[in-house]
Amino acid sequence: MKYAGEPQIFHKKFAFELLDDVTYIRDWDKGIKFLADAGILENIILLLTGSDTVIIKEARMRFPGRRGPADKVDFLIHPLSFFEFIKLGRRFAEDELEILRNHEAQDIAPLIDRLSKAFERYLIHGGFLTAINDMEKKGAINPATLYTYSDWIRGDVLKKGKKEHYLRDILSAVVNRYGSQVTWNALSKELSIDHPQTVADYVALLESMGVAFVQAAVLEDKLSASPKKARKMMFTDPFIFHAVRAWLYPSKDPYTQQVKAALSDPLWPARLAEACVATHYSRRYPTYYIKAKGEVDVAYVRQNRLWPIEVKWTTQIRPKDLKQVAKYTNSRILTRQRQSGEIMGIPTEPLPLALFRLGVN
Repeated sequence: MKYAGEPQIFHKKFAFELLDDVTYIRDWDKGIKFLADAGILENIILLLTGSDTVIIKEARMRFPGRRGPADKVDFLIHPLSFFEFIKLGRRFAEDELEILRNHEAQDIAPLIDRLSKAFERYLIHGGFLTAINDMEKKGAINPATLYTYSDWIRGDVLKKGKKEHYLRDILSAVVNRYGSQVTWNALSKELSIDHPQTVADYVALLESMGVAFVQAAVLEDKLSASPKKARKMMFTDPFIFHAVRAWLYPSKDPYTQQVKAALSDPLWPARLAEACVATHYSRRYPTYYIKAKGEVDVAYVRQNRLWPIEVKWTTQIRPKDLKQVAKYTNSRILTRQRQSGEIMGIPTEPLPLALFRLGVN
């Protein structure tokens, strides 16, 4: 790898160099190690980026003692959260945002109505800026935008020496079993992939790329993942869900025929909303689901305690679905309602407001 020459100086002591998609460069680590050992990077902050977390693991192993004195040197960049999307879009004045941050939901139903409509758009474009811009400009996502992101997933997986037809099988399994409990053994019997470990390897790669999120059941006494119970599979962002489906099921107009059609089906918005809650909380806390006699959709660990959340993005809530979550004194139900309230003694909160306030905190 050739040294790029004199970098642009931003202040007196340090210069900054950005090396994007570093994993596409053959022997990238050897070149950087040579520059570091030669003293060329002594006054340079070198920022390396890649599309999967493997780069972080490789950097830890390959550059001991050469990563500077900073306490934090690894950064994982997510798509925009719902809170960040709201701030980006300037859909609310500053005084309205302050009300959403601090006031009781019973008193701000009109604002929550607008927040809920913004969340419905978030279920289309997620946190990806290109998709957000498409929606703002045209009210639809361009096919090219969907294909760009599905091509990224395919390209990075194939770069790792994986097989495309296996990838198609795994992604189809995620879509078809979205948010449902599944084991690698069961999947291997249903797919063209013979061995459960192969299924696990592909899913782990998709996780490292920030494509898939695997939600484990929790061991409540240890506040950790249960290795023996089934897992739930979903995508990390609703837009990834749409991009993957556009590749799996090609059509002339994927936005109308797939994206809008899915969100017109009562089942898919509920599944995507539940996935948004799970993935948003997973950015801040260890996040699981509870599987006992009943099930709780999301449970995160904070202050050495389990905090259960039931997600009900539907118009009807049946008491029998709340038997498990009702067993916890600190549980919540996130709903489609515009006001906070209580069901069976369990506090309820509008789901978009809960995600917004998660970003504030």
